[in-house]
Amino acid sequence: MTTRTPGTSTTFNLGGVSVPRIGYGAMQLAGVGVIGLPRDPNAAIALLQHAVEAGVRFFDTANAYGPRTVNQLIGRALAPFADDVVIGNKVGATRGAHGEWLTDSRPESIRSQVEDALLDLRTERSPLTYLRLWGDSADRADSIGSEVPLSESLGVLTDLRDEGKIDRIGISGATNDLLAQAMQWTPIAAVQNRYNLIDRSGVEVLDACEQHGIAFVPYFPLATGGLAGLPALTKPAHRLGVSEATIALAWMLRRSPVVVPIPGTRSVDHLNDNLRAAAIAPELTEGEVAGLTALEDESAAELQQMPARMVDALRRPRS
Repeated sequence: MTTRTPGTSTTFNLGGVSVPRIGYGAMQLAGVGVIGLPRDPNAAIALLQHAVEAGVRFFDTANAYGPRTVNQLIGRALAPFADDVVIGNKVGATRGAHGEWLTDSRPESIRSQVEDALLDLRTERSPLTYLRLWGDSADRADSIGSEVPLSESLGVLTDLRDEGKIDRIGISGATNDLLAQAMQWTPIAAVQNRYNLIDRSGVEVLDACEQHGIAFVPYFPLATGGLAGLPALTKPAHRLGVSEATIALAWMLRRSPVVVPIPGTRSVDHLNDNLRAAAIAPELTEGEVAGLTALEDESAAELQQMPARMVDALRRPRS
């Protein structure tokens, strides 16, 4: 494992735009099962507006959330976007007839999704568009157009960038090999993979992102509530008078200077709590950071292998 300088900076230069290193993941703003609208769309809009007021400048979303309803909420809440607000939207994924998650590599689907996202977000340009890949899946059984070469699906995004509809390109669900292939075609601004205290699946790609100065955007940064009660979290949380979630995010900021977590929530209080991580991160001792890092053996982590504790966390019912 490489030795890293603690990530103490509170901002990251994302393709020429400086964004605070705690973003906001909008998936929870959809309805049950990430389908349809939430119970109270006006509350979701108010939460998004509060996030901007509280300093959030990096938002994560996807056409597949809803599908499309979350992007529509973001458009209603925040458009027209300020120049320093980056909306990262994922394309290349869709939902099946029963809500299952599918990747869709067909160039025509990717172009259509980008156009739909621009319409839903009420904007003419996407600050950041991710291509959802298959590297963190055990197989491609849930793929559409799986025979499409990466160069063709990614090529659509480069074409759209040339047309002025995309500013930056990212990838999600990427192995080191897929990242290397993508970088042969275009600069990659961000990589979004799973990574948190109990699931270090993305660590190899995190190393590559550090080498190339690419933002590493962990999804499920709080393990969907699966971190509660870990002594390595509880002790510093008590010492600093903050929540365990705040400590978990602060650890991520210390773990690497390229990490930009995107915790999601439907609660204003939880959002404020998450944002405190930036101020708390420098207060963690080296021993606390080392103890949290040592909770999992990162040398044994595999991108396609989700740890049992993470699987259990995802299966737990959530309101």
